[in-house]
Amino acid sequence: MLPNKLEKGDYIGLISPSSTIEKDDLEIINNSIMLMEGAGFKVKFGNNVLLNSTGYGATAKEKAEDINNLFKDKEVKAIFCISGGFNSNSVFEYLDFDAIKYNPKIICGFSDSTSLTNIIYAKTGLITFNGPTFKSLTSWQTEYGFKEVMKRFVQGSLDLGEKDDEYITIRNGQAKGKLVGGNLSLVNEMVNGKYSIDFTDKILFLEELFLESPPGLVSNYFYNMKQNGVFDKIKGIWLGNYDGSVAIEQILLDTIGNEYKFPIIKSNNFGHIDKKLVIPIGTMAEIDTNKDKKIELLENCVN
Repeated sequence: MLPNKLEKGDYIGLISPSSTIEKDDLEIINNSIMLMEGAGFKVKFGNNVLLNSTGYGATAKEKAEDINNLFKDKEVKAIFCISGGFNSNSVFEYLDFDAIKYNPKIICGFSDSTSLTNIIYAKTGLITFNGPTFKSLTSWQTEYGFKEVMKRFVQGSLDLGEKDDEYITIRNGQAKGKLVGGNLSLVNEMVNGKYSIDFTDKILFLEELFLESPPGLVSNYFYNMKQNGVFDKIKGIWLGNYDGSVAIEQILLDTIGNEYKFPIIKSNNFGHIDKKLVIPIGTMAEIDTNKDKKIELLENCVN
């Protein structure tokens, strides 16, 4: 199920499903508002975005209320998570998945938003997006993320990144599958249980933040995924940024050895860095390590 493209004059809704919005964030958020208004869009905040009912953010019900209401709001054509944090999974049991399914629209975020975007795709079939949070449109040093947002959501482009983005082959091969993934620690939490990801025949894209996950913890995540059959199901892996003391691809290879034959590629154009692709979750893609751009989208991700 595809959301519609953005057009000038459309409203963008803002949610805060993770951490509290601090006073220091407001100036950056205002910069992003001016950026999007300058591009021809209007911005609408969820009613509970600035609440701190728990001392570490709004309650799960308050966060979910904003998500549900903005999906139902006919004026709003896209929803951005304002920033990351630690507990967007808290909203799962309060989400109105029927309302989301019958009011399909763009929803975008990265880092902790991985939980939210993947569960919405898993429960509704709506294509969601791993890409810049609203805050990160202006909090980094380049326009890369903003350009990607415009390219994907306004133009409907299938291009991934810029021409000079480098893609490295870790393990040769060719594979097709629908994309799922995002932040490794969050994906790891969704391996099993009521709110899990279906990894069958998927291309799994993963990035991680070294400051929160040192190499030993990354190893923990990969081994948990291996022990629970994730690598038996997927068609390929696309690794993003990880500025650890040991490369993320080395940790992965230490985990899987030669047990699996799927292709593995690496690029530094998504994750906790200034380069932030907009990656559609649920869209068919192809890895082909014989090509310069080793991954391509094979179908539209917006109407």
